[in-house]
Amino acid sequence: MTDLIELQKNFINKRFGTFIHFNSASVQFQTGPVIDWEYGCENDGTPRRFPFLPLDWNPDQLDCAQWAKIAKSAGCRFAALTAKHHEGFALWPTDYSRHSVRYAACTTDVVEAYLNAFRQAGIEAGLYFSILDLTAQIGQRSCTDSQKELIKGQITELLTNYGEIPFLITDGWNAQWGGPSYETLPFEEIDSLVKSLQPNCLLMNIGCSDSLAGTDVIFYENAAGQEVSGAFQGPGIACNKLTRTWFWRSTDPDAVLADARWVQEKTENYFPMNCSFMLNLSPNPHGRIDQNQADAFAEIGKTIVLPPPLTTLPEGWLRR
Repeated sequence: MTDLIELQKNFINKRFGTFIHFNSASVQFQTGPVIDWEYGCENDGTPRRFPFLPLDWNPDQLDCAQWAKIAKSAGCRFAALTAKHHEGFALWPTDYSRHSVRYAACTTDVVEAYLNAFRQAGIEAGLYFSILDLTAQIGQRSCTDSQKELIKGQITELLTNYGEIPFLITDGWNAQWGGPSYETLPFEEIDSLVKSLQPNCLLMNIGCSDSLAGTDVIFYENAAGQEVSGAFQGPGIACNKLTRTWFWRSTDPDAVLADARWVQEKTENYFPMNCSFMLNLSPNPHGRIDQNQADAFAEIGKTIVLPPPLTTLPEGWLRR
């Protein structure tokens, strides 16, 4: 087992990566509100308006190698895929739920395809997993023993069946936007499970921007307004997107995207504070990334400047 500080330092030295949002929300929400998930269902108790049927999942042109090529063109050194987002659809054939690719129109194990493609491209490939699960009704109001069994069972599958996973990003957990609290589902309970399965796997919780008490790396959802302070010295990561939403919308192929200069400004701000940066890619329902996103990433690759590796830790580096 590698020392936690060494794992954190190694991750920060990756500096720049991509956050691939591809799941049920890539199909849902193509008309109506501009949203990535049903926030009101979790936070206001409103009835679900956009239930998702596995048979509606059919990425008939899935090309994870294309995703990896585009990420590589921007200089990305790491990546994360939304293996399960807040809606609860699993991109792998989980044994713990019928809400997965096993019962979809296209039964391809997307997690496996993604990991294979990015590993072959030399990009460190991690996963994202939402604790909040609207379909399983796991959230602020409910996290029973049987629901915890689903959470732990699915995390165990992801960390057992696919080889080395360098980091697992969690979300919808003790977050201002919803999910179980640490009182209901303690961080230590999941962290101990992760470390028992893969001792060198960093557990990073989105929205945990105050201390390392509930994460291995301070995580800022920059697109939700979470910003790094000028005094911060690491370890941290921030994520943002080029389009209006994290997941693909039918208007995206013709959208004007944030440009390379904006990304450069972000990284020039974050990198000196030992905060890595993840930039989103959103494949369309067929499983391919649109040309305008591919062009934007290629342009970013021409302008982004990655600093030399961090060899000694600054005095302000956060420790447990």
